[in-house]
Amino acid sequence: MLTVERIAPPISDGERAAKERDYLSMTSEERRWVRRRAISARGRSVALALPTGTVLHPGDILANEPRWYLEIEAAEEPVLAVRPRDYQAALRVAFEVGNHHFPLAIEGEKLLVPDDTAMLQLLNRLGEPWERIRAVFDPIAKGHRHGS
Repeated sequence: MLTVERIAPPISDGERAAKERDYLSMTSEERRWVRRRAISARGRSVALALPTGTVLHPGDILANEPRWYLEIEAAEEPVLAVRPRDYQAALRVAFEVGNHHFPLAIEGEKLLVPDDTAMLQLLNRLGEPWERIRAVFDPIAKGHRHGS
């Protein structure tokens, strides 16, 4: 079993081309679970033992072995895609999502938020058009905490 205790340095395109790519496909929430076991796309057993607070990002390299490398890939997941009417509406949605401690991602002109009952209630209250989709969710904002 491969044990990963730190994110490896990036590797060059040439080095990538010369090696077999293996990956762990993970949702945004799973990329925050840095102490767990997983099976890679090529069937390798992997134990994540990364420092507390580590957040994995798509493209992170977890292992760079002589013949292969292990990369993080973002999995599609259910999200709510919000299409604010204008710039002010977009700012209001972003503020309210953060104020409710939820992450937010931007994809073109859409704001993506977790498909969650609280988010549905918030978006309906704000009156902004939304739809359920499956997409890669790579948040730019993780919410916030009050106090310590």
